[in-house]
This record gives sequence, structure tokens and C-alpha cells, in this order.
Amino acid sequence: MGIITRNILTGLITVVPLLLTFYLLYWAIAGTEQWLSEMLASVLPAGTHLPPGVGVVLALGACFIIGMLMHTYVVQVLFSRIDRLLHRLPLVKLIYPALRDFMEYFSPMKKKTYQQVVCVRFGQDVQAIGLVTRDDLRAIAAPFGGEGNVLVYFPMSYMVGGYALSVPRSRVEPLDMGMEEAMRFMLTAGLTGMTEPSAPEPIPAPPPAAAPEGEASGDVPVSGR
Repeated sequence: MGIITRNILTGLITVVPLLLTFYLLYWAIAGTEQWLSEMLASVLPAGTHLPPGVGVVLALGACFIIGMLMHTYVVQVLFSRIDRLLHRLPLVKLIYPALRDFMEYFSPMKKKTYQQVVCVRFGQDVQAIGLVTRDDLRAIAAPFGGEGNVLVYFPMSYMVGGYALSVPRSRVEPLDMGMEEAMRFMLTAGLTGMTEPSAPEPIPAPPPAAAPEGEASGDVPVSGR
């Protein structure tokens, strides 16, 4: 590979993730701004000028107010009834529960006991990194699960899919690895996400022992008679 091609690929690898990240952020903010601005313009008097950023501020304020209301008993009961209704509606029940479970992953009120990176042994020599999603399988229909098993999710590289396996606790070992680091490691097939360990410093050799004075000069001591 020539130096020109190598430098172009290095530049693409550096720039493309940055551009995609900022583009997705811009798309989300601009879409929210346009949608809420149009909604406000439809209820405000004609000719009302809305400064830029009103839609985003309104969205953040609405989320803040809803978050505060969710701590009240009345709103919790009302939301639970709406939640049960959405779980029963045709087609909606196929989409809403999955989205709600995904968003609950980021909830600060939900106890994240499942956020544990583990190493699972298969046989004698094969190991795999997974994420514990359930440590109690009694609520799952039999015969899946089993006494003393945990549910471990093994995501496939590049978000192609994944497998949720019931694994005996004896084969699961916790790893000293954060969730973000483990996800990067697994989703990129081990290419990123791990900090390379620094090479240990070589142990200096001990200095040679000093030779006796007679031996250093080449003289052999002669014992007197």
C-alpha cells in the first residue's frame, strides 16, 4: 500500500466518525427544533417570530417537567394504565415494549444489577465476554433457565445481532471491565475498546561481583612456609 493511499485511509478513519457523530447530533437537534417550532407557530398568532433554539429549549423543559411529575403517585398510576393499554394494542405491543425497555436501560431510577461484564467458559479452553442481563430466571417459562443459572447476552460484532444464553453461575466470572469498554471491545470484534498493557520494565542485571585484589592483578597468592 502506497504512502498516498495509507494517508488517505488514515484521514478517512479519523474524520468519518467525527462527521457522523456531529451529523447525527445536528439531525436530532434540527429535527426537534423544526417540529416543535411548527407546532408552536400553529397555535401562536400569525406573524409571531420565534427565535432559534425555542424548540430545543421547549423539549428539554417538557422532559424536565414530565420527569418531576413521574415522582407523584397520581401520574405514576395514570402512566401505568396507559402503559398496560399500549402493551395490549395490536402492532403497538410489538414496538412499544422494546423501545421502553431500551430507554429504561438509561434510567437513573432503575437499579442496574444487570450491568456486569463477565467471562463465560465453554469447555476447557474457550472463553467469551458477555453481559449479565438477568440474575434470576424464575419469571421465565420453564424449562428455560434452571436453578442457579443467569442470563448472559453475547452481542455479535458490528451490531449484527446477539444471543441470550442461560449459563450456570459456576461458568461465569466477573471481569474488571466497564460496560462502555466491553461494548466497544465486543462490537468491534476486539479491534478497539481495550487499553494496551504497558510492557514491563526489564529487571536490571546485578553488577558483577568485584574480584579479589590478588586475582584482579593476575597474581596467585602463595602460602608461606
